[in-house]
Amino acid sequence: MHLDIADMTLCGAADGLRKKDFSSVELTQAVIDAVAAKDGEIGAYLTFDKEGALEGAAAADKRRAAGEDGDLLGIPLAMKDLFNVKGQPCTCASKILEGYIAPYDATVVSKLKAAGAIPAGRVNMDEFHREQRVQEDAQPRRS
Repeated sequence: MHLDIADMTLCGAADGLRKKDFSSVELTQAVIDAVAAKDGEIGAYLTFDKEGALEGAAAADKRRAAGEDGDLLGIPLAMKDLFNVKGQPCTCASKILEGYIAPYDATVVSKLKAAGAIPAGRVNMDEFHREQRVQEDAQPRRS
């Protein structure tokens, strides 16, 4: 199944999962495919945890099959590289923190996970979330 997510909103994704128009695994694979097709040009993602995202999606599908529901259950999300996601790199878009792997989830991530969201990838930002453009960003932005 090819799932076109180009114009899909978060609410549309949640509605599609709830109506069983597609599974979380199918939605997550569509996101993975879109990132693979576009990110080389856009440069939004610093890292993307494909395996972890698909595992989270499969777990969400099992939870839905068992009768659980939730607005974020099974939705893959991009996380700003500012928030720790246990087991994922977190560099705050800085070369200084290259190689750092988060030992715990940030509070916001814990709450998103509890709601069933799947933290799939780390998106670029200004280094250490400073509101100025610096040369040390982990990946240059493309306009």
